[in-house]
Amino acid sequence: MPESPQPTVLARLRSARERLDAKDLPGAMAVYEEILAAGGDRPDVMATISGDLGSTGYVAQIVELIAPRYDIERHGPATGMNLLQAYLAVRDPGSAQHILDLLFSLNRPDLEGRLYGFSNAIAEVMLAQADGGEGSAGEAPAPGEQPPAAPRVALVTISRPVWLYGLEPLADRILPGKAGRPRRISFAQLALPKAYADPVLAMTLPEDELGRLSRTVPVWLAENFSFSPDYSAFVALGFVHEPDGSRHPMVFGAEWTTETIRQLVDTTEGGLDYVFTGSLTHQAGDYELVLRVWEVKKYRERKRFSARWTPGNADAELAALREAVCTFMEWAPASAGSGISWSPAPPARSWLDTLGASLNLFLTEKQILPASLLPPIGALVAQAAGLAPSSEAASLAWITLERRCRSQGIALESRPERLFDSALVTEALRAG
Repeated sequence: MPESPQPTVLARLRSARERLDAKDLPGAMAVYEEILAAGGDRPDVMATISGDLGSTGYVAQIVELIAPRYDIERHGPATGMNLLQAYLAVRDPGSAQHILDLLFSLNRPDLEGRLYGFSNAIAEVMLAQADGGEGSAGEAPAPGEQPPAAPRVALVTISRPVWLYGLEPLADRILPGKAGRPRRISFAQLALPKAYADPVLAMTLPEDELGRLSRTVPVWLAENFSFSPDYSAFVALGFVHEPDGSRHPMVFGAEWTTETIRQLVDTTEGGLDYVFTGSLTHQAGDYELVLRVWEVKKYRERKRFSARWTPGNADAELAALREAVCTFMEWAPASAGSGISWSPAPPARSWLDTLGASLNLFLTEKQILPASLLPPIGALVAQAAGLAPSSEAASLAWITLERRCRSQGIALESRPERLFDSALVTEALRAG
C-alpha cells in the first residue's frame, strides 16, 4: 500500500534537517528544492524549512529559498517572522520592512508586541548603516569578522518639572511633600509611526512639531503627577549615541514593547509601578494620540486612552485626555499650603510649546542635545511670555526659560508685561 503524502513530506523534511545537522547544506537544499517543486509549499512546510535553516545558522538560504515563494495570505505569519529575522541578520532593512508591513496588515493583536520589537530592530539597523557601522544591505558579516561599533539608544530620565531645574533651592516650596511611599510612574517618549519617509535623516535635523510633541506630551503629563502627593513622576526620552561620541534625539517608529518597558524599569533607581507608552500620528491637520498605561508588577496593559484634535479644538481635547488619565490613576492635588497651588490653567497646546522650549534649552545646557539641533524657539518664547502672568508655575517657567536663553546667547524679542504676583516668584527672580 503506497505511503500517504503527509508522512512522505514529513520524512523528507526530517531527512533535510539531518543533513543540516551534519553540515551538508547542499544536500539539504536539494531536498528542500524537491519538496517545494512538488507543490509542497504548504504553510507548515514553509515554516519548518525556514525555521530549520534559521536554527542551524543558514539565514542567507532562507532569503534564497523562501523569499521568492512567500505569500502572506497563503503562508501566514510564522514563515513571515522567520523571513523577517533572516533579512535582519543579513542587514537588509528595506526587505525586512516590506515583510513587517505585510505582517502588520494581518491586524493580529496577538502579534503586535513582537512586530513592534522588529520595527525597533529595523530602525537600529538603518541607524547603523547610515553611520557606516554595519554591513550594507544583503551582506552578512564574514565569519570571525569584528563588526565596527554601532550606534546605541540610551534613555534620559527627567525626574521633576523641566522648568524647575535651576530653582532647586525653592523646590521644597514649589512641589508638595510626598505621602508615605508614593507610587512611581514614568511617561515614555511617544512613538511616531510612519511620520517620516526617512526616519534616520529626521533624527539628525532640528525637531519639527511632531517631534516636539512626542517628547512634551509625556513631560506635560508627568508634570501634572509631580504635583500630587501620591506620585513620583518621571519622563523617559530616547537619544542615539554615535560611536564618535556625538548624540541626537531618537525617533521611535513603533510603540515601546514590554521588553523596552522592562529595560526602563530595570535601569530606574527605585523601580517603577506604572509606565505610560503611546504613539502620535498626524494627517491633514488631524492629530491622534494613543496612550497605554502598564502595570509593572504584572507587565500588563491596564488601560488605553485616546485623543483626536485639530488646531481649533486642541486645548479642549488635550484637557479632556489629561482629566481621563488623572481620574483613572486616582490623581489628587496636594492640600493647601503644600507646594504651589497647581492647576492646568494655561491652554494645553500653548503650554506644551512652552515646555518644549524649556526642555530643548535644558537638554542643550546639559550637553545632551547638540546646539546645532536646537530648533528655532522665538515663537515658542513669545507664547511663554504671554502665558507667564497667568499662574505661579507659568511665571517660574518663564524665569528659568529666560535664564537659559541668556546662557545660550539667544536674544529675547518678547517679554511678559508682568509676572504672577507672589512671594515665591519674587524670590525666584532675586535668585537669578
